Amino acid sequence: MEQQLHTRLAKLKAEFEKGQKRLEELETETNHIRQTLLRISGAIQVLEEILAQTEGEPAQASNSD
Repeated sequence: MEQQLHTRLAKLKAEFEKGQKRLEELETETNHIRQTLLRISGAIQVLEEILAQTEGEPAQASNSD
């Protein structure tokens, strides 16, 4: 009986450590995604501001469309 308890305890500890490691990985990934979204948001804002400024200007011919 005591050996079974030790075995179960060891399995639970290993599972707990595995869960903690996975949680840390997910938190790191979440932070990375937040930073990426922040950069994208900034780029969107800049492009919207540029487009708002050019709306009042006369259209220019462009060969890059």
